[in-house]
Amino acid sequence: MPAHGGPAPFKLLSVLLQYPGVDVERAQPELTAAVRGLSSRMRRGLSPFLDYWEATPWPTIRQDYVETFDLQRRCSLYLTYFTHGDTRRRGQELLRLKWLYRAAGLEMEGPELPDYLPAMLEFAALAPGGVGRELLQEQRLGLELLWLRLDELGSPYACLVQAIRHSLPRVAGRQLEAVRRLTREGPPSESVGLQPFAPPEVMPWAEARR
Repeated sequence: MPAHGGPAPFKLLSVLLQYPGVDVERAQPELTAAVRGLSSRMRRGLSPFLDYWEATPWPTIRQDYVETFDLQRRCSLYLTYFTHGDTRRRGQELLRLKWLYRAAGLEMEGPELPDYLPAMLEFAALAPGGVGRELLQEQRLGLELLWLRLDELGSPYACLVQAIRHSLPRVAGRQLEAVRRLTREGPPSESVGLQPFAPPEVMPWAEARR
């Protein structure tokens, strides 16, 4: 894997972490070639995922994805969930992210929330001045907790998140303490009110995946 602070193929990792639908299945040869074209250290780091991807039937890949990311909150790809839970503070953070994307000239398209990890990775690949990479570091607690759970499960997706982690500064000090606390306690909860956690300008659709 690359040293901490080194580059990572954010766009490629974004695609590999998305739901493995028909479009991804059709693009598998090109995506596999892209992984094989990475530096030797990065390629070795991603080999567990590539081995799984090439040896597993696509219906099983899709089932594994849903069981991992959609049915387990501790494996959420929506990173602000780890630090804010389904609270009003999360809604404020989602709105801030949406404004940040817009300010960089990169409007989100589709129904996903702005804290969706593949969307953040695409932003990191396209945003000027390293803004996207700084955003990933801001969401480092969520990345750490996601990786810890995937690694605990022995998931092939763990190495994809590991590649993101290795592109960022190490977790230390207060961040490390926060990771330990959230690992013990889980995300915060909010018992007051039954309104959606995100304001309408962020989540206008009725059934966004969380």
